[in-house]
Amino acid sequence: MLIAFHKPYRTLSQFTSDGSRHRTLAEFGFPKNVYPLGRLDADSEGLLLLSDEGHLNKKLLDPSAAHRRVYYAQVERIPTPEALAELERGVVIDGYKTLPCRAFLLTEEPPFPPRVPPIRYRRTVPTAWIALELVEGKNRQVRRMTAAIGHPTLRLIRVQIGDFSLGNLPVGKWKVLSQHERRLVFSSALQ
Repeated sequence: MLIAFHKPYRTLSQFTSDGSRHRTLAEFGFPKNVYPLGRLDADSEGLLLLSDEGHLNKKLLDPSAAHRRVYYAQVERIPTPEALAELERGVVIDGYKTLPCRAFLLTEEPPFPPRVPPIRYRRTVPTAWIALELVEGKNRQVRRMTAAIGHPTLRLIRVQIGDFSLGNLPVGKWKVLSQHERRLVFSSALQ
């Protein structure tokens, strides 16, 4: 079984508490014996996959498989084409150079409900939404990448894995994927 979940802000990608006040996956009524495939940090939102099929974890997470993940990041200030090109070439974070990716400015704000609590607002500092298509998923990678080019991430939402999109799945809801949707998850190589 493969499940798509729209993970809310301040929810851990695990079933047990870490002692913080963050919610856990145990609150969302998942079937028994499923576990998350990969992670989204508590401050990130969006598409999280869960499964009871152990072999899927490596299939989705191994960078050599070039399995694409798409994130929308609301960042401080408006990145220049040069800053986005720097992201695409790869940036050094914690002594590691990220793999090449796609990065582009979104022309419209994505249609997600406002975050609760809202992002910090600074009247004199504009924000912009960018899309990043990655094939790797290091700890807090998108946040570290945008910070490395001088555009800290204020809100981060994973919207796609492979060719499967979060679509209009409501925040905090989940669904078992059909065979067609499952195939979309595994059609993946970054082009």
